[in-house]
Amino acid sequence: MHEVVKEYYGKTLGGSDDLKTDACCTTDAMPDYLKPVLAKIHEEVLQRYYGCGLVVPEAVEGLRILDLGCGAGRDVYALAGLVGEGGSVVGVDMTPEQLTVANKHRQYHADIFGYASPNTEFHLGYIERLGELGLADNSFDLIVSNCVLNLCPDKAAVLQEAYRLLKPGGEMYFSDVYADRRIPAPLISDPVLYGECLSGALYWNDFLQMAKSAGFADPRLVNDRPLGIENREVQEKVTGIGFYSATWRLFKIPDLEPAGEDYGQSLVYRGTIDQHPNSFELDKQHRMETGKPVAVSGNTWRILSATRFAPHFEFT
Repeated sequence: MHEVVKEYYGKTLGGSDDLKTDACCTTDAMPDYLKPVLAKIHEEVLQRYYGCGLVVPEAVEGLRILDLGCGAGRDVYALAGLVGEGGSVVGVDMTPEQLTVANKHRQYHADIFGYASPNTEFHLGYIERLGELGLADNSFDLIVSNCVLNLCPDKAAVLQEAYRLLKPGGEMYFSDVYADRRIPAPLISDPVLYGECLSGALYWNDFLQMAKSAGFADPRLVNDRPLGIENREVQEKVTGIGFYSATWRLFKIPDLEPAGEDYGQSLVYRGTIDQHPNSFELDKQHRMETGKPVAVSGNTWRILSATRFAPHFEFT
């Protein structure tokens, strides 16, 4: 299916308006603080972006970030502006046409962000085979991806590679498309359905098992929504299958338990994460208001105390 995806995103599509569904859109509204950063992105890069929203977690300043399936680099450059000159962002994509656009504008974005040199780099390759790109084990603080995992034939390999590349305490934060049942083989081979991020979608339970097998013991769902499919031809092909867009957090913390056990632990959010002075939302089940003690499971306590979020909490 690699060649199908290359053809669809390298030649068939000219921009987001050519998509037949909103499957490539994230569930998040664009926060106001991100709009000035996006306003600095080169117009050619924006024109080659196939989706909406921006997959950006909290507290990214100074991080080394990997973007899987970066396309023409819109998210890479947005993150480059957020991590600051002390951070860096690496993009990987298998579509030469997209990376040609991305590489063309590295110096432009360094200049517009006021950096002495670019803090970005791009690699042509497959995200299932990141080992071929010379990326070192335990070398990234954060891995992001925006509606790309579904386009990969070997999704388990992507998750395994992500776990290998993350530093201890690192996070994979990504949005993708999921289905409420396994997709029939004839639909998987349909180039339009595959390119539209539908027929390559994982069944929810298969994803959870893959993530845990890769080492991510406690996947956290940040948000999700049903997908709207307005194109009649596409609707008819996928009748009876429910599709969802969802954002997940996966943490590389080896000693997390299979279930969230209660050990009587609690924490208090200090309100010190930029742009989040009043509350912090770890996932759909955990929203911490500033200054208020919250009882949490052992896993949640461990996730927040063993990651970049630790300085922003008091732990008891």
